[in-house]
Amino acid sequence: MNITTHVKSCPIELVVKLINKKWVIQIMRDLFYGKSRFHEFNEDKPDLSNKVLSNCLKDMESNGLIQRIVDKCDKKNVKYILTEKGKSLNKVLYEIAMVTVDSENYSEKLASELKASFKENLL
Repeated sequence: MNITTHVKSCPIELVVKLINKKWVIQIMRDLFYGKSRFHEFNEDKPDLSNKVLSNCLKDMESNGLIQRIVDKCDKKNVKYILTEKGKSLNKVLYEIAMVTVDSENYSEKLASELKASFKENLL
């Protein structure tokens, strides 16, 4: 097999392409932690403009990571949920988090709290 062909179709690279755009991982984390509305995603992200957030959510939807749900009675009432494809990344994000928690200089208490929070929300 030609290595160039292999790299282009590498499953790891394909997953990284899904989540490598700025804000995607933070939005996915927010979804795992129960946020679902547009305004909730940029509450704690002052550098995230509404336009960028909107484009990011559209990209995530077109990539099959999230689903946009509009309330039939109130068209302004929109929420976002993870699709099965999006949910399948929870273990990946958990493992990424654990690499950092285990390798950084967190206090035992903080590391324990982070691990418990990630287990509760990501697994």
